[in-house]
Amino acid sequence: MAKIKSIQIDGENIFYFNSAIYVFHANSGCTLQLDIIVSEITIKKYTDRESHIIEAELENGSLVTSFMTVNILPGRIPHLNFVSEVEDADEFRELPAVHENDLDFPDIEQGITLEDIRKVEMPYEKIALKLTLPIDQAEWLQQKTKKELNAIFKEMIEGRMK
Repeated sequence: MAKIKSIQIDGENIFYFNSAIYVFHANSGCTLQLDIIVSEITIKKYTDRESHIIEAELENGSLVTSFMTVNILPGRIPHLNFVSEVEDADEFRELPAVHENDLDFPDIEQGITLEDIRKVEMPYEKIALKLTLPIDQAEWLQQKTKKELNAIFKEMIEGRMK
């Protein structure tokens, strides 16, 4: 596999955990494919549009630039797949070729866990709770700021998870 030194999406450098870039040969034609393991935050950022300009700098110094469509691949960790139709596969000679019946398909998820990814970039989710409480408890909660409530719930949940 060709080693990637850096990746830019729409001109912005991104942090990724692992990657593979290759030319995929199928009966229907050839495609340039870039698979990358990223954080859940990066997934949300780049799936708002269907197509992006991708620049991948390889360790040998060459630059692969293409207008590519994005797919989210199902799995246990965040995985983006960028695809672009290729007219002439020889244009990407420095990249490995993968055929649709190959058993040696790149496995970029190997050795990476969701926990490892979340240590680098933890996503946050807003949630709404509906509680039925005695009026004095409800008034006490209403007097707290959002920051105080977040700290209370975080401490309570972390104490339960241990």
